[in-house]
Amino acid sequence: MTLETLAPDGADGDALDDEVLNALGAGDYRFNVWGGDWCGDCQRQLPAFAAALDAAGVPDDRIEDFPVTKGPDGKEGEGVDEYGIELIPTVVVENGDGEEIARFVEEADVSIAEFLARELGEAEANV
Repeated sequence: MTLETLAPDGADGDALDDEVLNALGAGDYRFNVWGGDWCGDCQRQLPAFAAALDAAGVPDDRIEDFPVTKGPDGKEGEGVDEYGIELIPTVVVENGDGEEIARFVEEADVSIAEFLARELGEAEANV
């Protein structure tokens, strides 16, 4: 991984509820993560998210990180335009067919892991 902030760095993913970990580790989800090591929100949130993915048993080959830089016209980096990335951190979860099924953007009332677990649960219930 090239985003240093997407490393567990002492965060405890095992402290999360089993339901959250099970939701993240279920299926063949791919986690696409946009962030910047310079970004305060990313520094605060991504290590805990990385620890949650690790505790959920998500293999590294299903996690892809996309470093973002600040450009004159906004965020720049691989996939920024294609995925419409405006704020970071952004996490896009895709199923095995490459279809987007959940998205976290910048912040929520819960952690990234909890937010995505809730979204994934709702997506599965609507299948």
